[in-house]
Amino acid sequence: MRGIVGFYITYLLCLILGIACVVLVVHWNFMYRDGFAWDGSSKNFNWHPVLMVTGMLVLYGNAAVVYRIPLTWGHNKLPWKLLHAGLLLLSLIFSVIGLCAVFNFHNVHHTANLYSLHSWVGICTAALFTAQWVMGFTSFLLPCTPMAVRAFVKPTHVWMGAMILVLSIVSCISGINEKLFFVLKETTNGTKPYSALPPEAVAANSLGVIIVAFGLVVLKILSNQMWQRPEPGDDEGVYRPLAYDGS
Repeated sequence: MRGIVGFYITYLLCLILGIACVVLVVHWNFMYRDGFAWDGSSKNFNWHPVLMVTGMLVLYGNAAVVYRIPLTWGHNKLPWKLLHAGLLLLSLIFSVIGLCAVFNFHNVHHTANLYSLHSWVGICTAALFTAQWVMGFTSFLLPCTPMAVRAFVKPTHVWMGAMILVLSIVSCISGINEKLFFVLKETTNGTKPYSALPPEAVAANSLGVIIVAFGLVVLKILSNQMWQRPEPGDDEGVYRPLAYDGS
């Protein structure tokens, strides 16, 4: 019982931090970066951080912990598989649109693409995420996939999921830092320099701290053995319908 209470307290913290990430990234780009548009301007770029933080981090992190919710244990796993895959697909769609936003902005302004460390890590993360989703769909949702294949793929799928979350955190905080170095330059646009820590820098830095905190809480949930969904045979006292496949 104490373990279940601890899970729900941690999960509530995860939800609060995830909402805070979305609110802060929208606030930053609306209040300090002039809002949003899809016209090739800087407002076009602003969709990039919002969609990447919302998709690749918050939705992804929440999708990763769906199986850890104790209320889902002992019931048919298929609905939770579909929820897991659906949240990840939505995350992937947000991420693709976010990448389109930055590429469109760069192309309109004749700026080089994929030259920074942030962009390298980010595009690799997106590519790994896409491969992970396809592998997960074919391995765990197609009825024709043998159970032996699912059992073989599962450890890699779980490990890759955690690694993609870590890479997403790295991509987000490096992107925030890169953006602040670009826009907070007293000599070129009259703003206070980043080193002076103007209000925009405080807001964006706070976003970065909350992103790290959110990622650490998700990784805590994923790594706690007590909060892992019981496999068939782990606990004979847990009710399992006939359709339960354990994968």
